[in-house]
Order: sequence, then structure tokens, then C-alpha cells
Amino acid sequence: MGTPDFAVGALEALAQSGHEIAAVVTQPDKPKGRGKMQQMTPVKETALRLGLPVFQPVRVREEDFVEQMRELAPDVIVVSAFGQIIPGALLELPKYGCINIHASLLPRYRGAAPIQWAVIDGEAVSGVTIMRMDAGLDTGDMLARTEVPLTPDETGGSLFEKLCRAGAELLTETLPKLEAGTLVPEKQPEESPTPYARMIRKEDGRLDWTMDAAALERRIRGFNPWPSAYTSINGKTLKIWKAETADGGSEKEPGTVTAADKKGFCVQTGEGILKVLEVQLQGKKRMDAAAFLRGFQVKPGTRLG
Repeated sequence: MGTPDFAVGALEALAQSGHEIAAVVTQPDKPKGRGKMQQMTPVKETALRLGLPVFQPVRVREEDFVEQMRELAPDVIVVSAFGQIIPGALLELPKYGCINIHASLLPRYRGAAPIQWAVIDGEAVSGVTIMRMDAGLDTGDMLARTEVPLTPDETGGSLFEKLCRAGAELLTETLPKLEAGTLVPEKQPEESPTPYARMIRKEDGRLDWTMDAAALERRIRGFNPWPSAYTSINGKTLKIWKAETADGGSEKEPGTVTAADKKGFCVQTGEGILKVLEVQLQGKKRMDAAAFLRGFQVKPGTRLG
């Protein structure tokens, strides 16, 4: 049971490891783009390529769908970024339960967007946890975990790829142990040591220049590639794809350009200077800040946001 790209790696790993996949469950197709054409989920595309039967219930708690799953009688249900709450009738159905591939080291970052928030919060290490699902939200017993260190230039996108691969590998290692009964489940504490990793919204990408430079730099990386970090300049949206903190500071208002050179331009923040290195102006392609400055004049004193 999965929907986005993150779940594709697990599905492919299951197929390659020789497990019998009785069915794939994913979210219904949705209209997308200007033409509003129905678009399959990445998991559905993969399942069809592998020749697997696909179910797309609007709500998995509907009795008709639950009955279909009873007829399939799965030994285990693997859940990865599915997008719906799994009802008790399904949680209790398989012999070995429902197991979830969660993109964090539980109990840290329970919730829908653990990958982006780990980057934004400046974590040095993230990872994947496979847990047995219960009625709570990411609160079930932990069955296996693997750590993945973050690099100083880690983005939401690069960490996504690392955790996708790590999750698929951990799953194939865990299933034989689950069947053999050699796993020792570890209960989670009731409280998570980190805030709930809520779903990311497009408006979260708007930069608040009153934040300090280090926090802004992490948000730029965390929101790359989606929803991307952005501000405005002369009435146009300016996406910022890459930046770094810089020495110095001034008494200028946060969001004020303080200097510009051949590599980029500097912006005063709530604390410290942020040097912008890669941007994308509304209607233009992504480019380094030096190329941007050759065609778009940004003078000291210009206000962003």
C-alpha cells in the first residue's frame, strides 16, 4: 500500500526479492495539469509495469474493499506513504500485521513530512524505521531501524533519495526475520522528542527574513525541490535554490540587500547575512546568482519580500 515516488523503491525491492505480491493498493488517479488529464500514481505505474493487480479505493475503510482484502488473505501488508488512515479491520487482518516504512528514526519526526523537517531543523542524522502499525499515528512498535547521515549541503530531495533506497533495503532484510519470528519489537515512548512533522504547504516556502540566516539557509535546502523557498523582488516571485551564511551584518531592515558581487548578493536577516547563490525569477529558468545579476540589477538597499 503506497502512493508517491517514495514507495516505488519498496515495491520494486519486494518484486526483486521474490516475495509473492498479491496486490498493490494506491490512491485513485487524479486530474493534473492544464488539460486535467487523469494521472496515475507512481506506485500504480510501477505495479502495472510489473504486471501486478492494482486496487484504488477512495476510502480503504469501506466494507467492500475490506472484504476484497479478506479474500486475498495477505500474510503481511507493507505500507509506505499511502496517504489514508488504515482502519483496524485491515490492521488486524494479516498474519504478521501491517508494517510501515517511516522516513525517520522514530519516535523522532512522527507525521507526514519527516524528511523536509529533518533538513530544516538541522539534524545531523536521519534514517528509516520499520514499525508494526497500530491505531495511533506512527506510534507502533519498532521492528528495525537504519541510520542515514546528512551532509552539510543536504536538500529535501537528496535526503528523499537516500531514505527511499535505505527503506527498500531495510524492508527486504526485515521481512524474513518477521516471518521467522526473530525480531524483537521495541515500544515507542508516548511523547516524541521532536515536534510533529506536519505536511508541507506551498506557502511554507515563503521566506521570513526576520529569521536568522542559518535557519533560512536550512529552509532553502529543506524545501528543495518542493515547494521551493521563495521571496519577491520588484513585484515578482524569486525562488532561491541555494544560499550560504556569510560574516557581517548591518542595521538594515531584514530582507534588505546589503551588497552584490560576481558570485551573488547578500541579504540582511533577523540575525546575520545570507548570501544568495542560485535563483529563479518568475517566468525564467533557474540560474546562478551571478548570471541573474548580469540581466537583473539588484542594488544595495533593494528590499525583498
